[in-house]
Amino acid sequence: MTVPFIIIAAVSIISIIAFNRADIMARYQFNPWSVIHRKEYVRLISHGFLHADWMHLLINMFVLFSFSFSVITYFNHYLSGSAEMRFIMLFFSSLIVSSIYSLFKNKNNPAYNSIGASGAVSAVVFTSIFFDPYRLLYLFAIIPIPGIVFGVLYLWYSKHMAARQVDNIGHDAHFWGAVYGLIFPLLYDPSLIIDFINKLLFIG
Repeated sequence: MTVPFIIIAAVSIISIIAFNRADIMARYQFNPWSVIHRKEYVRLISHGFLHADWMHLLINMFVLFSFSFSVITYFNHYLSGSAEMRFIMLFFSSLIVSSIYSLFKNKNNPAYNSIGASGAVSAVVFTSIFFDPYRLLYLFAIIPIPGIVFGVLYLWYSKHMAARQVDNIGHDAHFWGAVYGLIFPLLYDPSLIIDFINKLLFIG
């Protein structure tokens, strides 16, 4: 399972280099106006390899590390084909999917920018919740909470904060990345929804 390490290393190295490189930030951060009007589509993915500071980077990479290997294990168990290749698809496609709402919402706002892999990280966490909805997660790294309960609270909070727009956090990307993480396994095997429901209802 080397893919998560490669992704984490790549994101970390590029982010650290860009900490003191305003030109890299300006060229590769997610700017919907530039994507739509200048057709700079690379920004839909490149923004996930940039972070604002050490804390932003470390939190995202710690969460990604914590859930990546269980997701690959679930892919191996439930889906045919290369689990690591599916993980790569999940990570990169979620960077794009989690940004689509903000892309059209801010397409005529050249001042809107965002960076970070949070949309993809949310997708990985929620794919893990899909396969094991009652796995305990630790809120604030202390409070144990079933994954499905955390998921509902996370979606509500992300939607609520996105509507308020009181900070510079990409809550829309968090929300849609999480939703995509729940849907992603069904793109390969729609019948998994039955397994998910059975687990929620403690059947089987």
